[in-house]
Amino acid sequence: MAEGDRVGEVAVKAAPYYGGKLEVVPKIPVRSLDDFAVWYTPGVAAVCKVITRSRERSFDYTWRWNAIAVVTNGTRVLGLGNIGPEAALPVMEGKALIFKFLGGVDAFPLCLNTTDRNKFVEVVKTLEPGLGGVNLEDISSPDCFYILDRLRQEMSIPVWHDDQLGTAGATLAGLYNALKITDRKLSKSVIVLFGAGAANIATARLLEKAGADMSRIVLVDSVGILHAEREDMDELMLKNPWKYELALKTNKMKITGQLPEALEGADVLVAAATPGPGLIKKEWIRRMSDKPVVFLLANPVPEMWPWEAKEAGASVVATGRSDYPNQVNNSLVFPSVFRGALDVRAKTITDGMVLKAAEALAEFIPEDKLTPDHIIPTMEEWEVYVHVAASVAEQASAENVARRPLTYDEEFARARRIIERSRKVLMSLMEKQFIKPLPQVD
Repeated sequence: MAEGDRVGEVAVKAAPYYGGKLEVVPKIPVRSLDDFAVWYTPGVAAVCKVITRSRERSFDYTWRWNAIAVVTNGTRVLGLGNIGPEAALPVMEGKALIFKFLGGVDAFPLCLNTTDRNKFVEVVKTLEPGLGGVNLEDISSPDCFYILDRLRQEMSIPVWHDDQLGTAGATLAGLYNALKITDRKLSKSVIVLFGAGAANIATARLLEKAGADMSRIVLVDSVGILHAEREDMDELMLKNPWKYELALKTNKMKITGQLPEALEGADVLVAAATPGPGLIKKEWIRRMSDKPVVFLLANPVPEMWPWEAKEAGASVVATGRSDYPNQVNNSLVFPSVFRGALDVRAKTITDGMVLKAAEALAEFIPEDKLTPDHIIPTMEEWEVYVHVAASVAEQASAENVARRPLTYDEEFARARRIIERSRKVLMSLMEKQFIKPLPQVD
């Protein structure tokens, strides 16, 4: 049985066995029914009165300081496509689990039964009084750009779309170190982005913020190379202004054609297209410059197998999978970004905070430990989440978007304490068998 099939079989058997991945557990002592006089009525009324005098106190007196919603409509889930909100729920549960285990964040899934992007925005906005932040997930392009941009502008809590910002942050972190290994500078590198959906459009925008030369960036979508004179520019301007804007900014070399032409002499390829293999050929990689960097981020199967890229001359190869070296995964980013943002009670997550997260993630690996097969930490190196959270909190404070500014050292200690506790609670529940062992698969 193939590994993917075995894991899927375990997942299908375990889901009804556990009845989902999450539950709500009280965090306060209940010694007798008398305690409910404090936690509920009549005592709770005094807490309500405090909050009516200052709405911001809801962060101090409730779980709001650490609570986020993972929100989707199920229109683009993993490599499965538009499977709907009900079928998306297991993924949202898994996301919430990662938030808690790696970031100590109380996250809960909300699956919305709407494909109307304006209705989606209005529903999420009405939830703000009970939340510290919002993680948007698995929403089709270009609606995901519209929804994120509007909610960032119209809400006063952090809003994040992980398929955009998380993937872009992780990609940039890996790229920082890959460029060090291949002795390149970001501002001088020719970078090809294969796939022009949520991930690579966000990556292009973040690369610009990081100092990349946009004239040296080339995007390739399902039609071909993006450029200012392409025949469908008028249609793009109306239907996808985010891609249209990049068509005007990028590819000043005026390269036309398809991916093979784009890769001629390129230094870096970041593929975030549809699952492969076979979408990228060895001979196309051979067209790239000396010691090229190749990121193959499609899941569950990359656009080409990583060993094929190596055989074709790639110096550094990354994928989105954990069973190959250099997993560029947004799970390295979102738990710690929200940890840092929540702890300073940020009003938003700025591009500067995402850049700082990428830099901190890259810097976690000392230069003497950098190798072509180790350009980014793994999810098992849990201390990286503390480091990134502290960097994000410090940046939010510096940009004056923090309601409660913290220094790097203050957040480092706080984040470490919260994340350690979250991990210990889960381990303790497993040891005492309040969480049952996984069911056996024949």
